[in-house]
Formats: sequence, C-alpha cells, structure tokens
Amino acid sequence: MSDDEAEDTGAVAAENPELLLEAERIAEALVFASAEPVGEAYIRERIPEGVDVAAVMANLKGHYANRGVNLVRVEDYWAFRTASDLSFVIHRGEREARKLTRAALEVLSIIAYHQPVTRAEIEEIRGVQTSKGTLDVLMEAGWVRFRGRRRTPGRPVTMGTTRAFLDHFGLEEIRDLPGLEELRGAGLLSGRIPPGFQIPLPLNDDEDLADDEDPLDAADLEDLGLLTPGGKHDE
Repeated sequence: MSDDEAEDTGAVAAENPELLLEAERIAEALVFASAEPVGEAYIRERIPEGVDVAAVMANLKGHYANRGVNLVRVEDYWAFRTASDLSFVIHRGEREARKLTRAALEVLSIIAYHQPVTRAEIEEIRGVQTSKGTLDVLMEAGWVRFRGRRRTPGRPVTMGTTRAFLDHFGLEEIRDLPGLEELRGAGLLSGRIPPGFQIPLPLNDDEDLADDEDPLDAADLEDLGLLTPGGKHDE
C-alpha cells in the first residue's frame, strides 16, 4: 500500500468510526468461524471497501491481548489461540502427545533453518543417513512440505516448513526462530561452542520458489505420493 492509500484509509476510519467497528466485527467473525487460520486477502474482500485490513487486525489483536484467547498472526493469516499461560488448563488430564525422536527433531531443525533444503543436504549436515520414516513423521504432522526440485544434477526434491509449523510453535514467520544467543540463553547449546560456529539466519518460507528451484509437476506429485493415479490430489 502506498503512502497516499494509507492516508486515504486512515481518513476513512477517522471520518466513519462505525465503518471501522463494522470491519472489526466482520473480521472477528470470519476468524472465529474458521477451523484454519484466515488469510488477510480473504478478510479484505469481505470488510467495507477502503478500510485497512492490517489496522483492523492490529486493533483486534490488542483487544484480545490479555484475554483467555489471543488473536495471533501466522505469516499473512490470523487465528484465535488459547493464551499460552492457560494451555495447562485446556490440556489437563489429556494424554501427553507423542514426542518426536531426536532424529526427527534434528531433521526438523535443519529444514527450518536451511530451507529450501534437499535430503542429501540434510544428511550432509547431520553426518548420517535420514530414514524415510523420519521424514514421514514430519510430513504427517503437517510441519514439513515438498517445495520443488533443485536445478542441479538429479534434480533433487527440496523441502521446507509449513504454515502449520509456524502455528504450532507460535511463530509469526520463519525469521522468528531463535538465533544463536537466544538458544545459548535458553540452555539449548553447550557452553563449549566450536570456534566459528554459526546458526544460519532463517529465510522467509514464501510460497514462491527460490531462483534455483523448479515447481513440482503432476508426475512429481504422483511419485511423491501427493497425487493419486489419474491426477487427483491424495486427500
């Protein structure tokens, strides 16, 4: 949005606060009624014309900041989630979710920080082979997805994280992953870190492919089990 458009949007809200209130109520209802995070583009199409959807969602987020449920942003999507300090009440008495194995956690971390990344690159970083079962667990959890094919010999498949990964771990975008100092402060790194050790700066996990990636075609999707014979997506 240009500066002129932003000024026009602000003028609309200032001159007609009822319009802004109506937009907030519509946006609130859309997010509340959806089982999945709702995109800003979808909300923009349904609120009164001329009202800034970002301003609407920021107002709603502030309104729910200290309540039992919070309005959270995941990339350009919005969802209601239980306040983090009350999650123990919701899950009291429930069976503890199955924890990921150390191998699965390592692979998930590598994909998150190095995406787009291929299986061979994951194995090079870990120093051991990665079983198909480990990747299957992460795929089934909905946290990892196939992105495309790398423009290198053999055209290996690239992988990245999903919006569900961000949602589950309370991240607005992939850049919110903790850096070296944060991990050290949380006690997740040994005090004896090798000289020159670095944690890569996570890149935004956009739907757009990187310059060295090609999109997956129907044959690729079928080979990867994402498309059933006949061209239909495997639900």
